[in-house]
Amino acid sequence: MIDGVVVSPRRVIPDERGKVLHMLKATDPEFEAFGEVYFSTIYPGVVKGWHLHRRMVIHYAVPVGMVKLVLYDDRPDSPTRGRVEEHYLGQDHHCLVKVPVGVWNGFMGVGTEPAVVCNCASIPHDPDEIERADPHGPLVPYQWARKDR
Repeated sequence: MIDGVVVSPRRVIPDERGKVLHMLKATDPEFEAFGEVYFSTIYPGVVKGWHLHRRMVIHYAVPVGMVKLVLYDDRPDSPTRGRVEEHYLGQDHHCLVKVPVGVWNGFMGVGTEPAVVCNCASIPHDPDEIERADPHGPLVPYQWARKDR
């Protein structure tokens, strides 16, 4: 695992009315601080990324659909510098992924339906603290093409 990244299963509580999907509580060990919560939709096969936050800790969960979240550690002093990770989040794997400051991240919609990504961010959105890169450029050693193994 990339240093500082935490992947935590979350409870799903179903009953005859529907279900409750837990995400993050202030008492959870993954919780940093509350800045804002926002939702983003993504269509199948679309890539959103790369982006890196200089001050924001990200807490991702996907309550609808499925995404492939990819992380890349390019932090100069990190013991896991150069490591790339893939995580699948969504209705088939309900979990929370905590992404620390300074880790490149991006995600791609997988499956056949749009996905909804929720981010509980540690600070309110600030366009001056985010860095962006081409998802198909050379900065991150990762190819978004589907892997038929």
